[in-house]
Amino acid sequence: MMDSELLLFGERLLQVRKRRKVSQEELAKKIGVHAPVIGRYERGEVKPSIETAARMANALDASLDYLTGLVDQELDREAVRQISELQTLKPEDQEHILRTLAALIREAKTRQAFGNK
Repeated sequence: MMDSELLLFGERLLQVRKRRKVSQEELAKKIGVHAPVIGRYERGEVKPSIETAARMANALDASLDYLTGLVDQELDREAVRQISELQTLKPEDQEHILRTLAALIREAKTRQAFGNK
């Protein structure tokens, strides 16, 4: 990771940890490191190994892609699970489901735009 990537990772780690209301000490216990190490990750002083980063993402129920900056939106684990399940279906079933989903999303956005809930 480059310096800016370390900072991004650290900032996102801190944000997710606080959103989940997990202390540095709790996170450290869950992944098997000392609490001060979590602070060093969050400040961008050191980079975790990929294994440690994955353990942190798992412990916080967060996406490793989000923590590392590969995606800018934190993905809901249930949505990711359903997408993975969708990919196991036949292509024609995938297409039908995706078309239906696109229509539902358009409808929801239209309701949202016009203030209907």
